[in-house]
Amino acid sequence: MKLPFEMDLKEKVAVVTGAGGILCYCMAQALAECGAKVALLDLNQEAANENAQKICEEGGIAKGYQANVLEKESLQEAHQHILEDFGPCDILINGAGGNHPLATTDKEYFQAADLDEDVKTFFDLAQNGVEFVFNLNFIGTLLPTQEFSRDMIGRKNCSILNISSMNAYTPLTKIPAYSGAKAAVSNFTQWLAVHFAKEGIRVNALAPGFFVTKQNERLLYNKDGSPTARTGKILAATPMERFGEAEELLGSMLFLLNEEAAGFITGVILPIDGGFSAYSGV
Repeated sequence: MKLPFEMDLKEKVAVVTGAGGILCYCMAQALAECGAKVALLDLNQEAANENAQKICEEGGIAKGYQANVLEKESLQEAHQHILEDFGPCDILINGAGGNHPLATTDKEYFQAADLDEDVKTFFDLAQNGVEFVFNLNFIGTLLPTQEFSRDMIGRKNCSILNISSMNAYTPLTKIPAYSGAKAAVSNFTQWLAVHFAKEGIRVNALAPGFFVTKQNERLLYNKDGSPTARTGKILAATPMERFGEAEELLGSMLFLLNEEAAGFITGVILPIDGGFSAYSGV
């Protein structure tokens, strides 16, 4: 991987949740290339191990850990292993998140006739689905922060980076729970930045626009590889007329983690969206 600029993270320990996925693996890979010892956390132990192994094969220092970001005990167990393997956490990337079909409407706009059709409307959203999405994104950011930020108290140059979304600014149709949860992550980022300011722990967030991942690939492309109607709408509303590449998150990530470049920046939610948030549609 070619990094956007050089950065020295030797002697730093980075913890990345959701590291079994495409975007967070890419971030973990970049942190390792900068010299950090990287702990890849994921509910899927196999995915975390595989991605950690790839990093090690490239000359980095990394290890995969099974962890459920919604269970304190699971996080505590992973934390203890990380302390034994690498030492205390200096950098925390809260990347675990996602959506669920039970919290997604079938159509973008409600029409009264939908009540008589086999259509999942707003009124049919399952409480457990909405709770799962909100918890995964918001509680799944809060609990790892409670666990790993303890390591940062009294130490210099420690940083937390949350993963929000452009949904946090303007909610997308069909996914109210995900949009609301990411808005909560952005708000929580600002709250944490203030709360930890006296300890020198900086807290910021990335707000990616549209990137193709394992979770959203079926929404964006048909089985034959052709773009869906939703993809057409997304690209029409993105001035750069394309999806982002995972590597295009790295410059912003490394900048916000760099004490020399961003030491006076905290509480920022940085859009990385190809102009989506700037475009009025006209």
